[in-house]
Amino acid sequence: MKILFIGDIVGNPGRKALGEGLPDLVGKLKIDFVIANGENAAGGFGITESIGGELFALGVHVLTSGNHIWDKKEALTYILKENRLLRPANYPPDVPGSGSIVLNASSGDKVAVLNLSGRVFMSQMDCPFRTAQKEVAALRKQAAVIIVDFHAEATSEKAALGWFLDGEVSAVIGTHTHVQTADEKILPKGTAFISDIGMTGPTDSIIGVKKEQIIQKFLTQIPTRFETAKGGTMLSCAVLEVNPKTGLSTSIQRLQMTFA
Repeated sequence: MKILFIGDIVGNPGRKALGEGLPDLVGKLKIDFVIANGENAAGGFGITESIGGELFALGVHVLTSGNHIWDKKEALTYILKENRLLRPANYPPDVPGSGSIVLNASSGDKVAVLNLSGRVFMSQMDCPFRTAQKEVAALRKQAAVIIVDFHAEATSEKAALGWFLDGEVSAVIGTHTHVQTADEKILPKGTAFISDIGMTGPTDSIIGVKKEQIIQKFLTQIPTRFETAKGGTMLSCAVLEVNPKTGLSTSIQRLQMTFA
């Protein structure tokens, strides 16, 4: 089976790129299941119910997130009624929503998606490694195919989780930095890995934000309101080929599409 994982969708430009690129990718590559990180889909920060609905209508099966999941207040109630929107599973137990889900792909096979947050240079959460062990053990009773979105800053932490879960999950896909890395591989026991899948949003930007605002922040260290850049767009993603019986991956291919 083929699974498409789409990198962090940033604001309206990211949603526009998704609408332009996703139908072709699904059709040409015969994709069975689509996952996208949507925590920046609303104006570059957070997600709303209407925008979540827009992304699902475009063909996304599961939306993952990370440290910006609560940037829009309505996410607190939206996540309670939309189980296809995930927040990191290693948040404290009483936080609304869920960190994992199991759904049927178009092929009829079950796919589990697990969302985790890193701790290096990030807000302190429960241990993602121990949380992963517990969550994966439960998910394996429901599905052979398990895809992990590890929303983390440090490449070392992402690589460590990939090796830690090698052979236990189908893929560990890094999100958060918005810059696609060139280290995609199949680990020895069959887990696909990439440090960061990249961003779906404006190309003429600094990780999705207007360049001038980011540069000014570095020059002055004065807090400023960031705005999503405009102009041309890009869609960053990876295509995974997974054996639905064993849950192990046979290939991972990173892709980037650009639009005027």
